[in-house]
Order: sequence, then structure tokens, then C-alpha cells
Amino acid sequence: MKKNFDQIDRHILTELQENGRMPIVELAGRINLTKTPCAERVRRLERDGAIAGYRAELDPDQLGAGFVMVVMVTLGQTSDNAFELFNAAAQRIPEIQTCFLVAGNFDYLLLVRTSDISRYRNVLGDQIGKLPGVRQTHSYVVMEEVVNRKALPV
Repeated sequence: MKKNFDQIDRHILTELQENGRMPIVELAGRINLTKTPCAERVRRLERDGAIAGYRAELDPDQLGAGFVMVVMVTLGQTSDNAFELFNAAAQRIPEIQTCFLVAGNFDYLLLVRTSDISRYRNVLGDQIGKLPGVRQTHSYVVMEEVVNRKALPV
């Protein structure tokens, strides 16, 4: 459910998306508030769920996860139970970075990160291809990340 944020809340969210480790004093200065009201707003945004958490952005190449595949998955049947079984099993495969249930000519769109094509083939054959209900997969090598925004429009 979309909430209405005032301009100060939006500014806070924008700044924290850029640098979640920014000290409150610096954040307050950037948004033209004093420290206490700024800290109170941040706590409220956290409590209300607008700020879901803080994470470090990691370099996939340095962690051996720079090889990216986009995988389209078609299930043999599309009952609620089939989706639930697939969803639960897909969440247990660490190489699946993103999994979308989609409407269209296939059922799921996966973003899979591995170290190289050989490792991807192992993940596909040993894990993704054995997910519950999988009838067919189509894999596409990502040649270049053109846009990969982490920040949401605020």
C-alpha cells in the first residue's frame, strides 16, 4: 500500500538509498533539519516499513558471481499448489538472485548469478531443472548490465 510522504521524508529516503551509513548529523544537514527531528523521522520511516533495512552493496565479480543468466521457466501445471511448491524450492537455491512469477508465455523469470557457464550448467541441471513442476527452461546469457538500479524512485 502506497503511503503519502512529505517532501522531507522523500529527501531522507533518497539520501539514505544513496548512503545508508550516513550519520544522522550529516543527513540532517543535507535535508535542512536539526539532528533530533531528523532522527525521529528516520525512526518513524523504519518503524512504518518504508525503510525495510540496511545492506552493503557487494561486488559480484569479486565474490565469484559475475556471470549472469536470465532463465524463463515454464511449469507443467499452474495450480496454486504448483506455484507454492516451486516458490519454496526456488528460495533455497542461493544462485537465484531474483525470481518473478509472471503472466505471459512462461511462468517464472529468474536472474541467476554464478562464477561461469560451467557452474551455471551445474545449477541448471542439478537444481533449477529439478524444481517442482518444471516442464521447460530457456536460458539467456547477459552480455552487459546496461541498467541495474538499486534505488527506487522516491
